[in-house]
Amino acid sequence: MSTQKIQASVRASYQNLQHQLENFVPRRAQNYLVAEITKTLCGQYHPSNRILVAEAGTGIGKSLSYLMASIPVALFNNKKVVISTATVALQEQLVNKDLPLFRRISDKPFSFGLVKGRQRYCCSEKLAAASGVDGGQLAMFETKPKKKDIELLETLYQSLAQGKWDGDRDSWPKPIDDAIWQLIVSDKHSCNNSMPAHRQCPFQKARAELDKLDVIIANHSLVMSDADLGGGIILPEPEQTLYIFDEAHHLPQVARDHASAAASLKGAAAWLERLNQATSKFAGLADEKRVGRFRNELQDAVSQLIPSLSQLSKQFDPAQFDDGIYRFEHGELPEWLEQQAKELKQTSQKASQAVAKIADLIAERVKDGELAPRLAEPALAELGFYIQRTENLAQVWKLMAEPTREKGAPLARWLEKHPDREGDVIVAVAPLEIGWQLDKQLWSRCVGAILVSATLRALNSFHYFCMQAGIDMREGEGTQFLALASPFDYANQAELIVPPMRHEPQAAQFTEYLIEILPNHLKDKEANLVLFSSYWQMNQVAKALETTFIKQGWALQVQGETSRTEILKKHRKLVEAGKTSVLFGTGSFSEGLDLPGDLLTNLVITKIPFGVPTSPVEQAHSEYIERQGGNPFMQITVPEASKKLIQAVGRLLRKERDSGTVTILDRRLVTKRYGQSLLNALPPFKRTIN
Repeated sequence: MSTQKIQASVRASYQNLQHQLENFVPRRAQNYLVAEITKTLCGQYHPSNRILVAEAGTGIGKSLSYLMASIPVALFNNKKVVISTATVALQEQLVNKDLPLFRRISDKPFSFGLVKGRQRYCCSEKLAAASGVDGGQLAMFETKPKKKDIELLETLYQSLAQGKWDGDRDSWPKPIDDAIWQLIVSDKHSCNNSMPAHRQCPFQKARAELDKLDVIIANHSLVMSDADLGGGIILPEPEQTLYIFDEAHHLPQVARDHASAAASLKGAAAWLERLNQATSKFAGLADEKRVGRFRNELQDAVSQLIPSLSQLSKQFDPAQFDDGIYRFEHGELPEWLEQQAKELKQTSQKASQAVAKIADLIAERVKDGELAPRLAEPALAELGFYIQRTENLAQVWKLMAEPTREKGAPLARWLEKHPDREGDVIVAVAPLEIGWQLDKQLWSRCVGAILVSATLRALNSFHYFCMQAGIDMREGEGTQFLALASPFDYANQAELIVPPMRHEPQAAQFTEYLIEILPNHLKDKEANLVLFSSYWQMNQVAKALETTFIKQGWALQVQGETSRTEILKKHRKLVEAGKTSVLFGTGSFSEGLDLPGDLLTNLVITKIPFGVPTSPVEQAHSEYIERQGGNPFMQITVPEASKKLIQAVGRLLRKERDSGTVTILDRRLVTKRYGQSLLNALPPFKRTIN
């Protein structure tokens, strides 16, 4: 590795940048970030542990910094760069703006492209089946489909067939409901490149160019999917990769989601029954001599699973469910369920392996020219649906059957009443701590990793993030830490107001009180954003103030009523026309929302974004910390709130000349002892605390 050549390349690109950008102003913080990333990835701090954790405030230009530093290192060493983000918005910024700019200023040519996971693409065969083209529509639904769902599927099918849609979930103008998307999503079993009809599928078309790329833009979910498969299956192998995790604060939660599993009991019994009825049909397409064993194994496993799952749903006392949830304390199952979990683990694994083998045998016959693709493809699409379900069922019972751990945090295990199916129960399992897995799958294997975000510290410390992400903070282990403040002049550009309030957010009257006072904190003829901590409260306030806003001539848009793209497009038009625009949003509007200049001048945060430990995972984590003698509120809840609050106030100033007001309608910043710590972690706005 020639460090001098790499450094020369970095310097050359930086000098070229000054000529490319009008009004370019050198930023000391950006220069420092580029230098530290380069040194880390070149092994100047540690020969093997080449990891940098960097918090870079808004306005530093972190994306261009990590491109300038990491791409030369990769190119000179014949490695790949994988840039992983949490939001589509950042991916689009990288693909459409930052990478084209860096390619113009780089002294070495390179290729780049956006890669999404299969889950973002539809399967054309599944879509055809679900929309009723081949008459197999109803078989794919667990319950009778609604008219609007059928109409949507038909519209999606027609748009794909006519080339008006590329099959990418993110490019459809309105959100597609998860239940509908799961029916048509591409999967590794049915959407197979060896099948002629699938070579032009949305996913296969998107993936065809991957191997040729030097720089790959992905998301955290795709990186974790690849890691779960062992690495190097979807993306390049970790041993050949420099990872850039932008928006890295999301990574631990994404990793936890990937390691979790859930399945309903009656729902599983229902689709297993349909699988049982279709098994002979599927087996009839495969080689008779070879398929017989797997058909018998599948039918035998299914005939055991259906009564076991159906009976199990009746063994839980509804009175034990608190708000629809029954959680097993410390992750410990009663002895009878532990035994049943072991049996269900074996049977579900047997079913999963058998159904996958039948699909393989059908695909083999097509490949060998013994079976017409037109006969195989609908069956393989349907089989893909069942393979996905059996794999998930096997994973649920594998985790349920896992012995209690002697060291470390236990698994969170719980049951939920099914929201739509009377008498049905969802069985769910999730790990409490995921850091060790991230270390095993990524940090200990990759060439190097840069983890960046505008918000990585909580309460001015990296400790909470590193604990979640499995990053070793011990001195001498090589990991580098960097906290770079934003170049914005916060004190002169923006004001933080904490006004007097009659009620605190936990008061029963708070929602009614919000309805009463909120109009007083909005600004006429300006761009306003109001952030809520719950959809319910947001919708209650929106409904109550609708008439008031109409009388004022204010345009209100509420998150979820239409797509985010449409909301922001309308917002921009209103602001440019000099009208009053008010956006109501929740957590996902608290980050990744870029409204520079006049597009946001007044931000109102209704409460400190404390995550109430209502989810079974959060409750189990709190229980585990208490068992260890800790304080879950101070160890989890406050650091998490600190991070979210910093992200929320970060919506206001996006460019160096932006200005405006942040109002937080939560007096706990003043009245509670943790309030000062939360305030101290916020940017140094001018403060007015009454």
